[in-house]
Amino acid sequence: MKTVILSTTVKLLMPLFFLFSVFLLFRGHNLPGGGFIGGLMAAIAFFLHSMVFGVNVTKRTYRLNPVRIMALGLLVALIAVVIPLFVGLPLFTGLWAGFSMPLVGKPGTPLLFDIGVYFVVIGVVLNITFALTKY
Repeated sequence: MKTVILSTTVKLLMPLFFLFSVFLLFRGHNLPGGGFIGGLMAAIAFFLHSMVFGVNVTKRTYRLNPVRIMALGLLVALIAVVIPLFVGLPLFTGLWAGFSMPLVGKPGTPLLFDIGVYFVVIGVVLNITFALTKY
């Protein structure tokens, strides 16, 4: 279904969806939100684009490969999990940097893990969406 109003609306709303998804990603450490809900919000933007313009156009426009996105997310999450081993701590121990960033606060392994979850969720939702729209 491609109407002028719907296609224009999706083009205008996509940047807002991505901005809000990043906001939810970074908000999740102190308040509700995080990598999962942020990834869902970003995936919704791609889902809407693929429903309006088609899967092939969305893949071409954004150079999307859901399997690679999932692999990237798993790699980032795995790195966040094993970093504490290098300093003699058990897996999944939270470590934070000694500096603070303006909008993020102190970056650490929980944030890195959330970023990994963010990409895994985007990849999984896109993989399911693209597979279901083929039929």
